[in-house]
Amino acid sequence: MSDAVWDADGEKALIQRIRDGEPELFYELVRPHERSVYLAALAILRNESDAEEIAQEAVFKAFTHLDGFRAESRFGTWLIQITINEARMRRRKDHSDIMMPLETRPGPAGEETDYTPVDFADWREIPSETLERRELREALARALASLPDIYREVFILRDVRNLATAETSELLGISEGAVKTRLLRARLQMREALAPGLGGNWSSPAPFGKGKKPWS
Repeated sequence: MSDAVWDADGEKALIQRIRDGEPELFYELVRPHERSVYLAALAILRNESDAEEIAQEAVFKAFTHLDGFRAESRFGTWLIQITINEARMRRRKDHSDIMMPLETRPGPAGEETDYTPVDFADWREIPSETLERRELREALARALASLPDIYREVFILRDVRNLATAETSELLGISEGAVKTRLLRARLQMREALAPGLGGNWSSPAPFGKGKKPWS
């Protein structure tokens, strides 16, 4: 679960009020998810202006189709699903997948091609105080942009949005095993991309997961 505190009853009550004629409350419903929606779009499109546009389109689509939301999942998950669908349609329209390197495309039966990582310490064990540096934030952004699409999408949903494996699997339409495999490879490629700028010194006992995340 990505939200520190998720009030399911409060969310349902807010949605019902919007449906009953208080549309001005929609922003209150969307506000906690704005950054996650943008990051989901950016993960797919790799272009800030396109991501902003798709995020706006996804929010508008969620508003116009709110009556169709059946609350089988959290509103935030549903909103991200809309965002992913809209971003993928935009990407197909722009034919950007044609330029995807062969080594990043899924192999037979949806399996990814082999990837052999450089042997570093766990990338998540970056000292939390180091993450405060502006240069590392910029390095993280570059490393994230360099990930192949199939890995970047999973990384954003699992390590940035903090969605569960099952939620990520449902959103992306892949198996939970594929989510785990792609996340591992995304983390390996992220640490490989970042290691030169950090001197490879990632052996601090302070776990990354407990520090302040650079994209927060």
